[in-house]
Amino acid sequence: MHLIRTFFLGALALVCLVSAASALQLEPYKDDLFGYTGVLKTGDGGDYVVVDYNEMRDINGRDQVPERRVKQNYVSLQPKRSQQDLIVTTDYGPVKVMATGKLDGGASVITIYLHGQGGNRQQGMNDFTFGGNFNRLKNLMVRNDGLYLSPDFTNFGEKGEAEVAGLISHFKSQSPQARVFVACGSMGGSLCWRLAQDTRAAKNISGLIILGSLWDDHFIGSPSFKRRIPVFFGHGSRDPVFGVDKQEAFYREIRGSAKGYPVRFHRFENGNHGTPIRMTDWRTTLNWMLSVAP
Repeated sequence: MHLIRTFFLGALALVCLVSAASALQLEPYKDDLFGYTGVLKTGDGGDYVVVDYNEMRDINGRDQVPERRVKQNYVSLQPKRSQQDLIVTTDYGPVKVMATGKLDGGASVITIYLHGQGGNRQQGMNDFTFGGNFNRLKNLMVRNDGLYLSPDFTNFGEKGEAEVAGLISHFKSQSPQARVFVACGSMGGSLCWRLAQDTRAAKNISGLIILGSLWDDHFIGSPSFKRRIPVFFGHGSRDPVFGVDKQEAFYREIRGSAKGYPVRFHRFENGNHGTPIRMTDWRTTLNWMLSVAP
């Protein structure tokens, strides 16, 4: 009888733990400042959204120094208290990474930002550029017992993929219950798609956030696709690097390849290459991913 009762209590605790993880939602933080000012169009049951973007309002009206320093009311430096610049030893060598949040393990959610060509680990930790949007992401992680990571990596190919996969494995082992979301800006997207096809890494990733980036038809049928991890696309309609039409076509391809696949596309009308990094509503996006992630 004692063994049955012990087993029942253990099973109940496990169910409660799983339920708590699946019910996780990030608490509001400066939603009035970072929420979309206007939505021009919606479709696909709300998965496709055209967002009104205006440089005079969304850059000049938001920044103290346009594109260099956001106004102070958009920023809280609370995450600085736990922020560290680390060198993490992985199976693929040392990786430099800036981190803030639950570094001692037990994180509820882990978000990783992978920079594009010419960037570095400091880009994703800058509190004042991109309209303070990285600062908001840092605050969302810190205030919800999460962990935020912004690493360096050797390249956008096999070596870089291995380094990021090793970094994910390291922090996932410390917080095994955490959902891991990987956000990739511009050329960083090539690493997102490579990780999606990596059998080992795919088991640890719960969602991909593709910001002003490229597409990869090999994602369809990949281990991540088979797990049905959610994918979010943010793209500017005037992006001169990666055309919005091709990215939208890829979004449609994913939708058509598996019924009900969790994929969203936010098009920033008149937005440029870096607009999705500035404008994407992190809380809405991550809460959607938390609600549908495997």
